[in-house]
Amino acid sequence: MEAKCARYGRDFAKVSRWFPSTQMCSVCGSIEGPKGLEGLKIRNWICSCGAAHDRDENAELNIRREGRRIVAEGRPDT
Repeated sequence: MEAKCARYGRDFAKVSRWFPSTQMCSVCGSIEGPKGLEGLKIRNWICSCGAAHDRDENAELNIRREGRRIVAEGRPDT
């Protein structure tokens, strides 16, 4: 992925493997999604703010947002 971004002139940022992308609500930011190994079986969940989430789509939004935040801070290779 990093090589492809370099080839096409795109920014690339590494997001920490410990970033809670599947547990964080992409609407309100609270971390109350399914946790642990049992949480991996849960594909859809509802946050206390009322937002309904598909686990993978929610994680994608959170990772994309975190990557953009890292690039905006000027430290894309951390």
